[in-house]
Amino acid sequence: MKALFYIVQCLLFSLLWGCNKEQPVADMDTESNYFPPKNSSEWAIISPESLAWNLTALNDLESFVDGADTRALLIIKNGKIAYEHYNGKGLLGGDFSSISSWYWASAGKTLTSFMIGKAQQEGFLDIDDRSSDYLGEGWTSLSKAKEDLITIRNQLTMTSGLSDLVNNSDCTDPECLEYLADPNSRWAYHNAPYTLLDGVIEGATGFDFDTYFSSRLKERIGMDGLWSYLDFNHVYFSTARSMARFGLLILNEGKWNEEVIFENDGYLEEMTNTSQNINLSYGYLWWLNGKGSFKTPILQNTFSGSLTPNAPDDMYSALGKNGQFLCIVPSQDLILVRMGNNPDQSLVPINFLNQLWEKVNAVIAP
Repeated sequence: MKALFYIVQCLLFSLLWGCNKEQPVADMDTESNYFPPKNSSEWAIISPESLAWNLTALNDLESFVDGADTRALLIIKNGKIAYEHYNGKGLLGGDFSSISSWYWASAGKTLTSFMIGKAQQEGFLDIDDRSSDYLGEGWTSLSKAKEDLITIRNQLTMTSGLSDLVNNSDCTDPECLEYLADPNSRWAYHNAPYTLLDGVIEGATGFDFDTYFSSRLKERIGMDGLWSYLDFNHVYFSTARSMARFGLLILNEGKWNEEVIFENDGYLEEMTNTSQNINLSYGYLWWLNGKGSFKTPILQNTFSGSLTPNAPDDMYSALGKNGQFLCIVPSQDLILVRMGNNPDQSLVPINFLNQLWEKVNAVIAP
């Protein structure tokens, strides 16, 4: 039934957005920041030639991403589309385009992180509150004493101490949430505690998660898309351009043009910086570049160096299964979006991301 419901949702979504034809876009100047209109498919472009990009390398980049089963690749510079490429078929068939939807997978964790910050800003919660304050006592199989040690911050930083070694680490039922270590003593990429942040938001605000998300974020910056439950996972589906819209909001520190969507109260800076001392390359559900070491999903090993050596050190990213990427580079006012199928067999294809940035660098380097 869940699969059927998802297919119907996607069909309705595609029909609705398929009626909105792309509007002509105008080439813009290279310097000023730009925000696309909220209720329009119009989005200004800036030509690679005006940016003095390497057009030969751009062709090589296109061949590379097509060979990696990519559906969408966008490069946004100063808010304008500098490169937009689509390939392959959509979820419901038909050629993939700017109005085709795709899943964010774990890149959508960053949407939830933003919403937790918004709920804190509005006074509904504090991230140092106990998770049980909003999920209720007995949301895990732990003793009350151990359960009460887990905070919202632990859910945001993957340091809950709950075991990711259970048969189904996506399972959010109490019997699946077992004790392995005290909070803050271990970092593990664990979907279930993250997914339950939806329940934290609902328990704190009194709103349905989807309603809160739409009113506080989606509608305010003109995103399209929908949330759908696939088994235990709550997954966001949208166009690649909507992923870019979210990136543009974060790049501009919570402001959409002159409208403040998120007050700059320090949370956004915390969100995109090292959140604990176990995995230096992890913020509040965001991946961070340019740190001295990093951990990866599944493994408990710590690796020396930067997560993505070929990318700028100040880059922070939303990374999802099968290579759903939203990369933000503040120093270059640059956003990169990639959606598509799995380019390799890793849970989060970090090596592919590094290869992708090698190709991008060849394009944008002066």
